[in-house]
Amino acid sequence: MTAILNATGPVPLVPPRPASPPAPPGPVGPVLELPGTPPVALVPVTRDRRPVGVFVAANGCVRYRRLPDPDRLLAATAGVLTVGLAAAGVALLGRRRPPAVGALTMGPGGWVSFRGLRPPAPRAPRPWWARLLRARRLMVER
Repeated sequence: MTAILNATGPVPLVPPRPASPPAPPGPVGPVLELPGTPPVALVPVTRDRRPVGVFVAANGCVRYRRLPDPDRLLAATAGVLTVGLAAAGVALLGRRRPPAVGALTMGPGGWVSFRGLRPPAPRAPRPWWARLLRARRLMVER
């Protein structure tokens, strides 16, 4: 038989039971007393370990003050932003581009008259650097 020597004492054959976990805090926290002339007491209210409100006891009356929920605020902001972007997209897609040429009239003999109409605007806008430098288009004289 071999003896095991341990400087801290004998080794138990059965391991000890782990301690039970602490009980979760209740929905109502401890009463907080605020200093001041009229005594004021605050009692925080939690849900799923998050603060949702507070009871305020002052001047003989008790009121409940709700705290804003940051998750609800973020969800509402995202919803408003999504609806706004969707409305802007529909407005941009619904806007029709005016025709390049206005109303045409047929002259005698079947020819088309453009008299009184502006010439159509070029389809491609000038690049930003050309507008910035006030560059002019190169025209070849014939």
